[in-house]
Amino acid sequence: MPSFDVVSEVDLMEVKNAVEQARKEVATRFDFREAKAEIELDGDKAIKLSAIDKFKITALEEIVLGKLARRNISLKNIDRADPDISPLGHARQELKLKQGLETDIAKTICQAIRDAKFKATTQIQDRQIRVTSKDRDVLQEVIGFLRGKDFPVALAYTNFRA
Repeated sequence: MPSFDVVSEVDLMEVKNAVEQARKEVATRFDFREAKAEIELDGDKAIKLSAIDKFKITALEEIVLGKLARRNISLKNIDRADPDISPLGHARQELKLKQGLETDIAKTICQAIRDAKFKATTQIQDRQIRVTSKDRDVLQEVIGFLRGKDFPVALAYTNFRA
Protein backbone atom coordinates (compact mmCIF):
# COMPACT_ATOMS: atom_id res chain seq x y z
CA MET A 1 0.00 0.00 0.00
CA PRO A 2 1.45 3.45 -0.90
CA SER A 3 2.67 5.47 2.07
CA PHE A 4 5.02 8.22 3.22
CA ASP A 5 6.37 9.50 6.54
CA VAL A 6 6.00 12.99 7.98
CA VAL A 7 9.10 13.86 10.04
CA SER A 8 10.70 16.89 11.64
CA GLU A 9 14.47 16.58 11.69
CA VAL A 10 17.45 18.90 11.67
CA ASP A 11 20.47 18.04 9.50
CA LEU A 12 23.23 17.82 12.13
CA MET A 13 26.06 18.24 9.61
CA GLU A 14 24.57 21.55 8.50
CA VAL A 15 24.25 22.61 12.17
CA LYS A 16 27.89 21.70 12.76
CA ASN A 17 28.97 23.68 9.69
CA ALA A 18 26.89 26.70 10.77
CA VAL A 19 28.44 26.61 14.25
CA GLU A 20 31.94 26.47 12.75
CA GLN A 21 31.17 29.44 10.49
CA ALA A 22 29.80 31.39 13.46
CA ARG A 23 32.96 30.62 15.48
CA LYS A 24 35.15 31.92 12.63
CA GLU A 25 33.10 35.10 12.35
CA VAL A 26 33.26 35.74 16.10
CA ALA A 27 37.04 35.21 16.05
CA THR A 28 37.49 37.86 13.36
CA ARG A 29 34.98 40.49 14.51
CA PHE A 30 36.37 43.55 16.26
CA ASP A 31 33.50 43.93 18.75
CA PHE A 32 34.15 40.38 20.07
CA ARG A 33 37.89 40.97 20.54
CA GLU A 34 37.89 40.63 24.34
CA ALA A 35 34.33 39.43 24.92
CA LYS A 36 35.28 35.84 25.82
CA ALA A 37 32.49 34.62 23.57
CA GLU A 38 32.11 30.87 23.06
CA ILE A 39 29.87 28.74 20.88
CA GLU A 40 29.66 25.01 21.64
CA LEU A 41 27.69 22.25 19.97
CA ASP A 42 26.36 19.89 22.64
CA GLY A 43 25.95 16.65 20.68
CA ASP A 44 22.68 16.61 18.75
CA LYS A 45 20.66 18.34 21.43
CA ALA A 46 21.72 21.99 21.75
CA ILE A 47 24.03 24.86 20.91
CA LYS A 48 25.46 26.56 23.99
CA LEU A 49 26.45 30.23 23.89
CA SER A 50 28.38 32.19 26.50
CA ALA A 51 29.66 35.76 26.53
CA ILE A 52 30.77 38.50 28.85
CA ASP A 53 27.40 40.34 29.03
CA LYS A 54 23.80 40.40 27.81
CA PHE A 55 24.51 42.55 24.75
CA LYS A 56 27.23 40.21 23.50
CA ILE A 57 25.06 37.13 24.03
CA THR A 58 22.29 38.76 21.98
CA ALA A 59 24.74 39.53 19.16
CA LEU A 60 26.13 35.98 19.39
CA GLU A 61 22.61 34.54 19.12
CA GLU A 62 21.92 36.65 16.01
CA ILE A 63 25.13 35.44 14.37
CA VAL A 64 24.36 31.76 15.05
CA LEU A 65 20.72 32.03 13.92
CA GLY A 66 21.82 33.85 10.76
CA LYS A 67 24.31 31.10 9.92
CA LEU A 68 21.67 28.41 10.58
CA ALA A 69 19.16 30.19 8.33
CA ARG A 70 21.70 30.49 5.51
CA ARG A 71 22.24 26.74 5.66
CA ASN A 72 18.49 26.12 5.18
CA ILE A 73 17.84 24.97 8.74
CA SER A 74 14.34 26.02 9.75
CA LEU A 75 14.35 28.27 12.80
CA LYS A 76 11.08 26.60 13.84
CA ASN A 77 13.23 23.66 14.94
CA ILE A 78 15.35 25.85 17.23
CA ASP A 79 14.01 26.46 20.75
CA ARG A 80 15.56 29.62 22.18
CA ALA A 81 15.77 29.90 25.94
CA ASP A 82 16.17 33.24 27.71
CA PRO A 83 19.79 34.10 28.55
CA ASP A 84 20.94 33.31 32.08
CA ILE A 85 22.84 36.28 33.50
CA SER A 86 25.05 35.79 36.54
CA PRO A 87 25.38 38.45 39.25
CA LEU A 88 28.79 39.35 37.80
CA GLY A 89 27.20 39.98 34.39
CA HIS A 90 28.41 36.88 32.53
CA ALA A 91 25.68 35.51 30.26
CA ARG A 92 24.85 32.00 29.00
CA GLN A 93 22.17 30.82 26.62
CA GLU A 94 21.09 27.51 25.15
CA LEU A 95 19.53 26.97 21.72
CA LYS A 96 17.85 23.55 21.78
CA LEU A 97 17.45 21.54 18.59
CA LYS A 98 14.05 19.90 18.09
CA GLN A 99 14.42 16.41 16.60
CA GLY A 100 11.33 14.39 15.74
CA LEU A 101 7.67 15.20 16.25
CA GLU A 102 6.42 15.57 19.79
CA THR A 103 3.22 13.67 20.55
CA ASP A 104 0.93 16.70 20.84
CA ILE A 105 2.16 18.17 17.54
CA ALA A 106 1.82 14.77 15.84
CA LYS A 107 -1.76 14.51 17.09
CA THR A 108 -2.50 17.99 15.73
CA ILE A 109 -1.15 17.02 12.30
CA CYS A 110 -3.14 13.75 12.27
CA GLN A 111 -6.29 15.63 13.27
CA ALA A 112 -5.76 18.19 10.49
CA ILE A 113 -5.47 15.38 7.92
CA ARG A 114 -8.63 13.70 9.26
CA ASP A 115 -10.56 16.99 9.31
CA ALA A 116 -9.70 17.58 5.63
CA LYS A 117 -11.46 14.25 4.88
CA PHE A 118 -8.72 12.68 2.75
CA LYS A 119 -9.07 8.98 2.01
CA ALA A 120 -5.88 8.31 3.94
CA THR A 121 -5.02 6.85 7.32
CA THR A 122 -2.46 8.23 9.74
CA GLN A 123 -0.44 6.44 12.36
CA ILE A 124 2.03 7.92 14.86
CA GLN A 125 5.22 5.85 14.97
CA ASP A 126 8.36 6.69 16.93
CA ARG A 127 8.30 10.51 16.65
CA GLN A 128 7.02 10.47 13.06
CA ILE A 129 3.71 10.00 11.27
CA ARG A 130 3.03 7.34 8.63
CA VAL A 131 0.32 8.28 6.12
CA THR A 132 -1.10 5.48 3.94
CA SER A 133 -3.68 5.41 1.18
CA LYS A 134 -4.70 3.18 -1.70
CA ASP A 135 -4.19 6.05 -4.17
CA ARG A 136 -0.82 7.79 -4.65
CA ASP A 137 -2.59 10.95 -5.82
CA VAL A 138 -4.30 11.24 -2.43
CA LEU A 139 -0.88 11.08 -0.76
CA GLN A 140 0.34 13.90 -3.03
CA GLU A 141 -2.72 15.94 -2.05
CA VAL A 142 -1.99 15.33 1.64
CA ILE A 143 1.60 16.55 1.18
CA GLY A 144 0.33 19.68 -0.59
CA PHE A 145 -2.22 20.23 2.16
CA LEU A 146 0.41 19.94 4.91
CA ARG A 147 2.77 22.31 3.08
CA GLY A 148 -0.01 24.90 3.04
CA LYS A 149 -0.55 24.68 6.80
CA ASP A 150 1.57 26.41 9.43
CA PHE A 151 2.72 24.03 12.16
CA PRO A 152 5.08 24.91 15.05
CA VAL A 153 7.86 22.74 13.55
CA ALA A 154 9.25 22.35 10.05
CA LEU A 155 7.98 19.22 8.33
CA ALA A 156 9.74 16.93 5.85
CA TYR A 157 8.28 14.06 3.85
CA THR A 158 10.32 10.87 3.52
CA ASN A 159 9.98 7.22 2.47
CA PHE A 160 7.40 7.82 -0.26
CA ARG A 161 6.51 4.28 -1.33
CA ALA A 162 4.29 3.61 -4.30
